[in-house]
Amino acid sequence: MKNSNNGTSDINKAINPPVQDSDRLVETNYNFQFRHLIIIFFLLISFLLCVSYLQKASLQNLLFKTQEWYQQDSAERLANLTATSLELLFETASQNITDSDLEAERIIQAFNIIMSQQVLQQNVDQVAIFIQEKNRIVVIDDGKSLFNYFFSPDEATNLPDGAYDRAMSLFNEIGEGFRKSEEIRSIREGKSTFHVFVPFVPKGELVGAVYVKNTPDFGFITREIISNFDETALIFASLILFGLLAVFFISSYTVKERDDAREELFKEREFLIRDAIHHQKESQFTKRIYHTHHKAEKVMGFIKEDLRALGTNTIEDIKLRVTRYANFISRVIYDMKWYDPPLQTIRNPIFRTDLNEVIQFIVQHIFLRTAGQHGCKFELDLAESLPAISVNEFVVWEVLEPIMQNSIEHSADKAVTVTISTEYLPELLEIHTYIKDNGYGFPDELLEKSPSGVKRIFLENISTKTDSRNSGYGCYLAYEISKRCGWAIDALNLPEGGSCIKLTIPYKKAVKNEAT
Repeated sequence: MKNSNNGTSDINKAINPPVQDSDRLVETNYNFQFRHLIIIFFLLISFLLCVSYLQKASLQNLLFKTQEWYQQDSAERLANLTATSLELLFETASQNITDSDLEAERIIQAFNIIMSQQVLQQNVDQVAIFIQEKNRIVVIDDGKSLFNYFFSPDEATNLPDGAYDRAMSLFNEIGEGFRKSEEIRSIREGKSTFHVFVPFVPKGELVGAVYVKNTPDFGFITREIISNFDETALIFASLILFGLLAVFFISSYTVKERDDAREELFKEREFLIRDAIHHQKESQFTKRIYHTHHKAEKVMGFIKEDLRALGTNTIEDIKLRVTRYANFISRVIYDMKWYDPPLQTIRNPIFRTDLNEVIQFIVQHIFLRTAGQHGCKFELDLAESLPAISVNEFVVWEVLEPIMQNSIEHSADKAVTVTISTEYLPELLEIHTYIKDNGYGFPDELLEKSPSGVKRIFLENISTKTDSRNSGYGCYLAYEISKRCGWAIDALNLPEGGSCIKLTIPYKKAVKNEAT
């Protein structure tokens, strides 16, 4: 029957032009607003906080470990310096010792200065000398007691009472190992308290240990570093905020310029589309006029023939036939006035059209009058008691006539038999109309569906004719009019050969229309 020349109509091309890459860029929606900036800001701030937290935790860990090492090192250095000073003083005192009370006072004062000077420091809590005797540990924390213990054993030595119990227990724990290794021992208690025991070796012999309880505090350094780190993070966040605000204002200005350009482009495109639609409507309307004018010419020829054959015996039949011809021409002229006729002129409850009678009239008084020209035959298989439909009689004519004409024209030189049948399915409330022929059938490509879901045979400007300038409108007009009638139309090939057009008329809608 038909062949595919062009899958889409010109008007669809005008309304939906091919989208180029530049069009995609223009039609994409870029709405960068302040809320997007806030979202980006919170995301960046969240990432910054996470990074800052991890970096701060790592920095704190490093500072704490460094502080622990430095606290222990400073405590050991202080204790070692105290022990060395006492040992040197013992060496000097042993060489210069006399029975003079003045010399003894001078040595005692030197011992007190060394031991008390350390306690005066902020981080030193206790300084004492632990002397290991056979059955006990002697604790000395002042110069006079130290001098009496080593240089005047006969005089009484004042020993502290209970102030060094914790230190003595720690010294007992490290006792044997400390004496063998003669190395400095540091015992940490709590977060920052160090008990340091330095071997006390006056005259080259280990007699005990110089004990220093030190609580060094370098937290102010850590707090200062962390505070500076927090300030840096706050500065970074502020810089990010101001940077985003600058990006927002710059992008807003850029987007505004782009929107202005896009608006101008849309206006130009709208003008071009309107102009193209206008020209396409004019072109389509001209083709529709040509198509309907051709049918009107044929009917006018029949009217002239009937008027020439008018006689006394045939006047009534010719009068009825000519009246229907004239009404059809009136409908054609009405269609020529409207590009898109009102719906109520197509289907309306006041219409009571007998479908079988319309088919019989078209076959008998249109096609059979020219049967000698095309040599085709018609067979009718019409159902009895077919209910009337609420569609204009001549609209039904406009649907059926081009389909029958196509069955004849597209069979080439083959004399085909066109079979028209109707049936009513009360269980479905539908009327089915079949227009079949035993011709060559439809090409397979015409039975494929277009992207819009419509078979290509029903698209506009599709024809197998060589000269398709004024062809390809029969099935298209039948499809468009059927759609406005509320009918469904389909095309298929018959297994035994030939083609078939099926019309499905929902009778339920007609009943509802009558009730209204």
